[in-house]
Amino acid sequence: MTPAELLTDSFGRIRDGALAAIDGLSEEQLAHRVAPDANSIAWLVWHASRVQDDHLADAAGLQQVWAARGFIEHFDLDLDEDDTGYGHTSAQVAKVRAPAELLARYVEAVHHQTLAWVGGLAAEDLDRVVDTSWEPPVTLGVRLVSVVDDGTQHIGQAAYVRGLLTA
Repeated sequence: MTPAELLTDSFGRIRDGALAAIDGLSEEQLAHRVAPDANSIAWLVWHASRVQDDHLADAAGLQQVWAARGFIEHFDLDLDEDDTGYGHTSAQVAKVRAPAELLARYVEAVHHQTLAWVGGLAAEDLDRVVDTSWEPPVTLGVRLVSVVDDGTQHIGQAAYVRGLLTA
């Protein structure tokens, strides 16, 4: 298996999990919070997609799907353009409301851009330093593993919340 094949499979699982978590749910169900400060399914799926979009666009030298494809206007969240949800307060989490169809379109658009880029990566690309603000500097391989880990965790949480709602 090549790095490109491994990454394609990993990001495909995140996409599939995100779509399964939101499938058939109403906007109210997607916004439901199982506790006052808990994250909603909408926020979890949005955040996982925003992180993937932000981090991979930066590493690839691409424009984020969020702005380039008009999702920032479609979501109309009253958040900064570069906001990925990292460190959101409870009030900011509550702002993230969207119908399943819009969330799915964003997930798919981010996934498409991700696959178009990771599909061309070779093993030697993974050693390229993409962030020098950390010690040691972050390589592309480490950044990609971080994004996969973040996406998997957040989509797993969304699936758990869905299970609570639909049980």
